[in-house]
Amino acid sequence: MFRSLLLCAFFLLSACSDQPPPGLPATEPPSQPELSNAPPESPAATDIPVRRVILAADPWCPHNCLAGALQEGYMVDIAREIFAEAGYEFDYQNFGWARSLQLAREQLIDGVVGALKGDAPDFIFPETSLGEARIALYTHPQSQWEYDGIDSLQGKTLLVINGYAYSPELDRYISEYSDDPERIWILSGPAPLARALQLLDRERTDVFVEDSAVMSWFLAQNTSIAAPRSAGLAYEAPLFIAFPPENPDAAELANLLDSGLARLTASGRLAAILSAYRLSDPDL
Repeated sequence: MFRSLLLCAFFLLSACSDQPPPGLPATEPPSQPELSNAPPESPAATDIPVRRVILAADPWCPHNCLAGALQEGYMVDIAREIFAEAGYEFDYQNFGWARSLQLAREQLIDGVVGALKGDAPDFIFPETSLGEARIALYTHPQSQWEYDGIDSLQGKTLLVINGYAYSPELDRYISEYSDDPERIWILSGPAPLARALQLLDRERTDVFVEDSAVMSWFLAQNTSIAAPRSAGLAYEAPLFIAFPPENPDAAELANLLDSGLARLTASGRLAAILSAYRLSDPDL
């Protein structure tokens, strides 16, 4: 009886103690998380929306060239640096000019490169141009014809590229006679310049309109092609990257180009980009 009372007392004391009774395993305290000075993991990349700007045009080097080429054009290089600095992914693609304008209006791309204001008067343009177009007329090397205003085109077949703006005067003339193949012949496609020079060389057409810098660049890269004869300058105008009014970010993108171009100019980076294309900014 006495022994039984002692055992009962022993187990009661054991139950109240922090220590386990003899012969029973000790219960391990719950593990504590290790402390670390490492920063918390950042959210997955997929949680961060990617801002992307897509621009397009037909190759019109040196203003904008073949997408993916070693030199994609000074306007493309300028835009890439400005938009990358603003946190955008940048994508440049090639389509025919008329197609590029249509894709922009359909909001399948964000804007077009190398636009005159006459190309799409309703588009949103930056305040500052990225380049300048000098629209000249070209003939077969043996031709003696000189451009002296619209009336001098009487009796000539003028070769133009679909969707291009050239000058207010030429654009009105092209619109008026676009259905008359004896006066106007319209080329389409992503790279129409080589085809135009072939037609001019074979005297299938009389006069071709093109930017003088584009013509010079093309002939320097294609020395086997006979150079046409310059028959006079028709128009000079600023060149832009432009955005369709349907794009809700159009104004923001145009403003980014303006502020970014000012920074590139002040830092000397703009002069370096233009130098790579054997060009210079007359304002520098």
